Amino acid sequence: MKMNLIEKILAKHSKYQSVKANDIIDISLDVRAARDFGGANVIKHLKENNLEIADNSKTFFTFDTNPTGSDQKYAVNQQICRKFAREKGFKVFDIDRGIGTHTFIEEGIAYPYTTSVTTDSHANILGAIGAFGQGMGDKDIASAFNKGKIWFKVPESVKIILNGKRPKNVSSKDIILNLLNIFGANELLGYSIEVVGEEVEKLTLDERITISSMATEMGAIIILFTPNEEIIDFCETRSKRKIELIKSDEDAVYKKIYNIDISSFVPMISLPGKPHDTIDILELKRTKIDSAFIGSCTNGRMEDMREISKVLKNKKVAPGVVLKIVPATDEVWIKALNEGLIKIFKDAGALVSNAGCAGCAAGQVGQNGEGEITISTGNRNFPGKQGKGKVFLASPINVVSSAVSGYITNFENIPEKPEVFMQKNSFENPESYKKKNENYEEKITKIEGKVWVIDEDNIDTDMIFHNRYLAITKISEMGQYTFDNLKNYEDFSKKAKKGDIIITKKNFGSGSSRQQAVDCFKALGIQAILAESFGAIYERNAINAAFPILTYKNISKLSIENGEKISLDFENGHLKNLNKNLSIFIEKFSEVQMDIYKNGGLF
Repeated sequence: MKMNLIEKILAKHSKYQSVKANDIIDISLDVRAARDFGGANVIKHLKENNLEIADNSKTFFTFDTNPTGSDQKYAVNQQICRKFAREKGFKVFDIDRGIGTHTFIEEGIAYPYTTSVTTDSHANILGAIGAFGQGMGDKDIASAFNKGKIWFKVPESVKIILNGKRPKNVSSKDIILNLLNIFGANELLGYSIEVVGEEVEKLTLDERITISSMATEMGAIIILFTPNEEIIDFCETRSKRKIELIKSDEDAVYKKIYNIDISSFVPMISLPGKPHDTIDILELKRTKIDSAFIGSCTNGRMEDMREISKVLKNKKVAPGVVLKIVPATDEVWIKALNEGLIKIFKDAGALVSNAGCAGCAAGQVGQNGEGEITISTGNRNFPGKQGKGKVFLASPINVVSSAVSGYITNFENIPEKPEVFMQKNSFENPESYKKKNENYEEKITKIEGKVWVIDEDNIDTDMIFHNRYLAITKISEMGQYTFDNLKNYEDFSKKAKKGDIIITKKNFGSGSSRQQAVDCFKALGIQAILAESFGAIYERNAINAAFPILTYKNISKLSIENGEKISLDFENGHLKNLNKNLSIFIEKFSEVQMDIYKNGGLF
């Protein structure tokens, strides 16, 4: 049977010689990791269920979301993880090491065709080296620590062929922002994406990491690259093993194949609130900025540090602008120090922090305040993700160019003198920018309840359960924070009643891997959520928590209005509007979902 790249990787780690899209299989895991914010919950699940570690040589903690240990709750969780790792004899990449997935590549722990899971929704960054990486919730990771394997549904694949020549001023960040402009946040939802083409073959490791890092923002399972000679050589050196090239079969099956002209790509910028809401950076006319951030798992690499140093050498950050630079790993930090780049950064007036996730995690360097305008190299700019201000996303070269200019611009248009804005100037967005449970009861498969109709796509986990509450581990305390970062639903937890059901639209639960975004609904007594589609990690978290979620294609004929009463049959996929006596069939529970649901959860 002919297979594409994701199918070959997953088949190699299963009991089958070949697999195909939509097969549900157990896959062995070469790397099982938890971060500082999810690690304490993973330990909690292991201890409560009397589970041991399958292989401590493949098990890790990575302290990257709060590498400074500056938040007391994070510091407590980090110490819980340290003590547990000492007891079980496995490695902790502590607060001095930087972002976990990057460290796995540097250390040769992850290499082409390996499999990794971690409580990091950007674990799919490993697609950059032709490896499988996936972010999962703390229940999944606890199970992976214990079994060394996890169930997974083989995703359907698409191929994106980039034709033509890449323009000189188009960075790898611009490539992914252009693709986000084309596909949005849910057109490729749940797919594995292979990117190929003549210019793709030339992409460096750092460039591939940038592109793969934003698969999550496209709603994809992973963006995969077939390793070129440079990647194979790097990974052989780091892993100290011979790596055989594996690539998709010539006649492998893809759901769709897209031919895209890369020569038409331009430097892009994401408008505040939505990573996929991108425009040509030149369309923004001298938008005043208060701060600039360079870092994150998307753009904290050595090539990025070298590129921005060329702009900052003999220049100063514009008056009134704060530039924050955070290398992805300690290796990058030390190289930047040895090459004199740190001095260049400091001479220019930038703040340089120790390696880590930085701006993408609350309490770290890169957060902004209410009313603040930030241009960032991060992968997300969801409301509240990087603070209370507005965040634009762009490439390192254009972020640093803006930092020295005082307003959003590109490298080609840096003024001789930075502009200082004295008047109040705020950004206005024009229309054109467009667990088992202690109260466990026998599980019923038919329910009735009042419905909340939330008519929105792409409701991400920060909107559902904001990252400032991630240190909370008791489910009973989570309900009060449900949707308090979703506009017009900030008081949801006060109005929702036990037994209510939610109906929403596409890509519900996109973004972070946090289990709390599921458990908060359980705490409120919400019975189920229906959506056109769910974020891949969210879907797993809900199923594993025995929280009912179902998908539908079109329910318009039911004319369901907010507050009406509906009935749901999980086993048969039957949905009925009880007020209007109208009914249809939707997607029923899969066998795996029903087994886990009736079991009261994954454990």
